[in-house]
Amino acid sequence: MNKKLVFFALVTLGLLLYALNQALYVAPTEETMGDIQRIFYYHVPSAFVAFACFFANLVASLVYLKQRSSAADAFALATAEVGVVFCTIVLITGPLWAKPVWGIWWTWDARLTSTLLLWLIYVSYLILRRFSSGGQTPVLAAVLSVFGSVDVVFVYMSIRWFRTQHPQPVLGGGEGSGLHPAMAHALLANVVAFFAFGALLVWLRYKLERSRQQLDELHALAAERGTN
Repeated sequence: MNKKLVFFALVTLGLLLYALNQALYVAPTEETMGDIQRIFYYHVPSAFVAFACFFANLVASLVYLKQRSSAADAFALATAEVGVVFCTIVLITGPLWAKPVWGIWWTWDARLTSTLLLWLIYVSYLILRRFSSGGQTPVLAAVLSVFGSVDVVFVYMSIRWFRTQHPQPVLGGGEGSGLHPAMAHALLANVVAFFAFGALLVWLRYKLERSRQQLDELHALAAERGTN
């Protein structure tokens, strides 16, 4: 096994364990919401990683459209898959947090609705990649990625553009926003740990997809030789 991969996996595990301790034991209990607020330390970093993956997917898709690079296509697929995983975590942890605090699991406000739409767009992207066998599939997927990236911006800005049920930003949200220093440290620790975990998953999935591509190329070459 790749030594760099093993080392990075061990570092990621250490970061995740440290972040877990910060979120569950070191960060103080929020006065209004109590311990349920600790979901925040997983909900927000998951959203950040999902956004980063979808942005990376956009860049890789644009590179593919320009260069038709199989490596860019593999990276686009890997980032889309990992992005969907973390976006799913966002959609699960959100209602788990909302029910005790708001009294409802879900409301169709701008932030929640646009996040669900974002998830559906990239699930559609993966379904297209999985079940379409035409030669233009990567091109169509890349175009869909460009469309999906627009919704990423809308999701991020929605609570600034609209009055929503979703809480206003606690970081950079203006007067009255901010976190207790220990809470901010716990959030930062989890953001770093989740980004490392996301990068590890993308790395693994990319290597697997590149191996699949190379195997397909060998099969195609063997079939071509067999017909000659």
